[in-house]
Amino acid sequence: MTASTAPISTSLIQPHQRISVAPMMDWTTRDYRYFARLFNPHVWLYSEMVTTGAILYGDKARHLDFNAAEQPLVLQLGGSNPQDLATCSKIAEDWGYAEVNLNVGCPSDRVQNNKIGACLMAEPELVADCIAAMQQAIEIPVTVKHRIGIDDRQSYEEMLHFVDTVAQTGCTHFIVHARIALLNGLSPKENREIPPLRYDDVYRLKQERPDLTIEINGGIQTLEATTAHLAQVDGVMIGRSAYHDPYLLAQCMQLSQQTPPDRFAIMQQFLPYMEQRLQQGASLSMLTRHILGLFQNIPGARKWRQALSGNNAKTIADVERALTYMQERIDTAAHCFVAD
Repeated sequence: MTASTAPISTSLIQPHQRISVAPMMDWTTRDYRYFARLFNPHVWLYSEMVTTGAILYGDKARHLDFNAAEQPLVLQLGGSNPQDLATCSKIAEDWGYAEVNLNVGCPSDRVQNNKIGACLMAEPELVADCIAAMQQAIEIPVTVKHRIGIDDRQSYEEMLHFVDTVAQTGCTHFIVHARIALLNGLSPKENREIPPLRYDDVYRLKQERPDLTIEINGGIQTLEATTAHLAQVDGVMIGRSAYHDPYLLAQCMQLSQQTPPDRFAIMQQFLPYMEQRLQQGASLSMLTRHILGLFQNIPGARKWRQALSGNNAKTIADVERALTYMQERIDTAAHCFVAD
């Protein structure tokens, strides 16, 4: 068995609250999502952002297929044409997604040039038209993920105007990344790190708009931080920490007084999935990249990563040997602790 944080004595997450894993390009693939689901049956998972053009003119199955075990699963759409978004939302509903989310937060040049992502915060009326069209097309919920501001539109009042404009459509769920995005001069990575976090703006939004569901995102890395945010808002969206240290998702089980699953039990469930994906033509390195953080902060984690990085692991047997090494390392550490 592996170490986890001390159990929380009372249930801290309320029935209307939720924990989710942020949509992340190249990271929240269907393989990662299957892996993430094994840590926690309750978290909401998101696809990578998929543009309307990719769905309308590309390989729908490649972009939309998922394993039923991933549910509840949200499709995040990128686009700004109301009719295209409505059509893609209907496709998503028919495909079996539990919810559709509109990306109004991504700051990359590529999406800006296609009028997608954070640049849309400058056009709240257009976003409202998009959301209204999406809602009219489907029965499942439609939500919005956005920043607290962009460029010279950085004030709380401007964010509130954006939210109020979109909320007039009947949209009630907003996921707020608590940083502004500077669309000229900062890379997407820098936009995740350099603008300061303004959690108080998100808390204030919930206080002033109590009828809306407000979920907070940005820089959340621990169970303790998640717990603190849930005291202020309706949900917490965890980003890169859920990828680099996926056991954080298991620790969140404690918020509802449930025991986190064991890391080795998780891998015993994931190994058959890996075998299946290999038979379907996936490369082993495509799968192992998602599990490198399994033993984050555990003695031996560096050896685990080294054994599985790149093409170091050639077969499933190599993964199993790395698991055996970690089990022996942890058992030895536990024995020494008892002896002391």
